[in-house]
Amino acid sequence: MTEKEQKPATALLILLGAFSGLLAGCVALTVAEAVAGAVRPQAGPVVAVGGAAIDRTPAAVKDWAIRHFGSDDKLVLQLGILAVLALFALVLGIVALRFRRTGAAGVLVFGVVGAIAATSRPDSTGVTDALPSVAGAAAGAVLLYVLVGRLVPPAPAPGAPPSGAGWDRRGFVIAAGAAAVASAGAGLLGRSLSGAGGRDAVASRRNVVLPAPASPARPVPRGAGLRIPGVSPFVTANGDFYRVDTALVVPKVDATTWRLRLHGKGITRPLVLSYDDLLRRELTERDITLTCVSNEVGGPYVGNARWIGVRLADLLAECGVRPPSKGGPADQLVARSVDGMTIGSPVEDVMDGRDALLAVGMNGEPLPFAHGFPVRMVVPGLYGFVSACKWIKDIELTTFDSYDPYWVKRGWARRAPVKTQCRIDTPKPFARPGAGTVMVAGVAWAQHRGVDKVEVRVDDGPWQEARLAAEDTRDTWRQWSFPWRATKGGHTLTARATDRTGALQTDKRARTLPDGASGWHSVVVTVG
Repeated sequence: MTEKEQKPATALLILLGAFSGLLAGCVALTVAEAVAGAVRPQAGPVVAVGGAAIDRTPAAVKDWAIRHFGSDDKLVLQLGILAVLALFALVLGIVALRFRRTGAAGVLVFGVVGAIAATSRPDSTGVTDALPSVAGAAAGAVLLYVLVGRLVPPAPAPGAPPSGAGWDRRGFVIAAGAAAVASAGAGLLGRSLSGAGGRDAVASRRNVVLPAPASPARPVPRGAGLRIPGVSPFVTANGDFYRVDTALVVPKVDATTWRLRLHGKGITRPLVLSYDDLLRRELTERDITLTCVSNEVGGPYVGNARWIGVRLADLLAECGVRPPSKGGPADQLVARSVDGMTIGSPVEDVMDGRDALLAVGMNGEPLPFAHGFPVRMVVPGLYGFVSACKWIKDIELTTFDSYDPYWVKRGWARRAPVKTQCRIDTPKPFARPGAGTVMVAGVAWAQHRGVDKVEVRVDDGPWQEARLAAEDTRDTWRQWSFPWRATKGGHTLTARATDRTGALQTDKRARTLPDGASGWHSVVVTVG
């Protein structure tokens, strides 16, 4: 038998080798995800490696990703990881044609990388988090070794005559088919196990009945919401509310087993609270606008919602905490999430009388999982990265000098009050309105200070005062409108706000890092 008869043609052999590597990679991932479903979804290799990548990504790169991909940034990251894994799997399959053991060992190396990433995550539960990556890599390595063995007959022993055996077409097809079926089954099993782990959390949220607040929000005044097409609604629906965080998998926490621990400097009476403990306390309901520090000038990462929860200052006072202005030893409150995130807030701001809440509800329903169920922090006037801890499980009183939370370690500011901002919602950039009266409108915010005035400028003309909608509270945004007598041609519209302290929004352009963007928002339109 000739060499051509003993094994497939070179091009076909390379193609089948690459296919073997890719199939082995798929099996490794699906087995790993199946084991992760039984252990902990966050221990899956894609999530673990993705989380490790996020932790090690420079702040400027993260900001760029949020700016360009928005809430899809996590999906883009995971697709990128899968693409890289697929490429390496293809290469390993080709390498294994000549170096069978080396190719299989390469799959194991990726398992080690996944295991290290999983066990080094802040929310890791220990060695068991390594099991998904190890099990998946072992399955993938064995499969690649077997498949390549069907493609390349073993070399005869020294001095022995050629065996004349060709490549095992039937064995290869059977092994590959069985692996594909097993991979699909493992994927379904992983999905089922992950779903089972979250079913208790889903049931616990479904069973929540939010009590009536002891301190209800006042009715939104008439005229707070302008009926102008294109303007953001006064209340942002839960499904439309922005989400910016580092969690590749949204944590699903069972409210019946959730606990919150309060401890640290200046706490004379530590507390451990259950979800029911919070619901039995006096609840406060407030309209509060939240803003992400990654929001560029004119950006979408701001929203207004009606929150209900327990006043954080009351809980801290119950624990014996005094703010620094009254001699308290702690100036930083560090909130920890179930996914390992740490967020530091100034104790003085949390206890200065503003409606800082441990929120349990959002717009009349229990918090959505994506927004922190069962409990999250909401602090008006502070950017989310220094206040809005979701899926919170621990509050520690400490000092800014002794501890740097997650974002501070990555170059962001320790203290970050929200900057006064104004956004033009309509007309949109590059719009082509007709000549005549065009309504220019949008929203402005300066949480915990309030918006006092909005002005609009057309091209290089004088600033003209816009009409402000009715104010709900100083912790919410305000809509505004300006009827513009538009003339034909290209025009630049610019808006700026003045807050209740009399401070005019700065025209100095600054990027989001380290403490929020600044500058005036402008749009260019062409009037036909």
